[in-house]
Amino acid sequence: MDNVILNEAKKVIDIEIESLHLIKTNLNGDFVKAVKILSNSNKIIVSGMGKSGIIARKIAATFASIGIPSFFMHPVDSLHGDIGMVSVGDTVILLSKSGSTEEIITMMPYLKNRGANTIAITGNLNSYLAINADLRIDAYIENEACPLNIAPMSSALVSLAIGDALAACVMKQKDVTIEDFSRQHPLGQIGRNITLQVKDVMHTGESLPLITKDASFKEALLEMTKKSLGCVCIVENLKLLGIITDGDVRRTLQKNDEIKNLKSVDVMTTHPITADSEMLLGEALSIMESRDSQIAVLPVVNENYYLTGVIRLHDIVMSGI
Repeated sequence: MDNVILNEAKKVIDIEIESLHLIKTNLNGDFVKAVKILSNSNKIIVSGMGKSGIIARKIAATFASIGIPSFFMHPVDSLHGDIGMVSVGDTVILLSKSGSTEEIITMMPYLKNRGANTIAITGNLNSYLAINADLRIDAYIENEACPLNIAPMSSALVSLAIGDALAACVMKQKDVTIEDFSRQHPLGQIGRNITLQVKDVMHTGESLPLITKDASFKEALLEMTKKSLGCVCIVENLKLLGIITDGDVRRTLQKNDEIKNLKSVDVMTTHPITADSEMLLGEALSIMESRDSQIAVLPVVNENYYLTGVIRLHDIVMSGI
């Protein structure tokens, strides 16, 4: 029974992957034009009914998160006053798998009368929506991942992927920087990771675990225990020579039955990966996580490789509390 469930799950994912491959192949010049129009729009409005409406909300939120005025507009509400938010220079992205959603079709002439650009994301390029929109992006799928081939699973996913692709390309066109992005995310871990710098949370001064190159391995262990930062830095006049981490200690104890005569230099990692005090927390986090074996602590050095602090993964996580 368990295998039946797992096989069905894998089948769903396979169908959705195939759908993504298909829309990737079908991208054309209209997608390029859409990116250019969106990059120069005053506002971006995204609309859709049902499940398409849910995807539309996410696409609108993504554009807003990169600093472009953007919002979701319900097709029915648009005809009861909300269309007043649409004006010349705006672009409206319309989602409909069939391209014949009644509420979307009803809205179309009013959008044109207000001078807005229209982009259709639809699975039917012969539909009313595709023919009457300024640009159309092919979201055709061969099969829904639903066992009944009814529920909008693959179609919802490809619409979301197209929306993400549009937003990413607009970011490139507008040269959106991490600083620009941070202004839209002042709270939460994302905001902190792209506004706070290493120097804001790193350990400095007397809290730093330091030993000299002549120190024994035992002295290194005592200093690590005393300072409780998960490492000890080997320095010469504060110039960083190496680092011993908790992981180094475990590996050393596994390899050596006798540690009495071990020196810190015998155990330390020379030329360790380091951080700069001006580095954003997100960059430091990326350095720690983008390795086969994750790093839990980074020494912070200046341009002359003199130690100025230590930052731990724990410090970055706690900065979000």
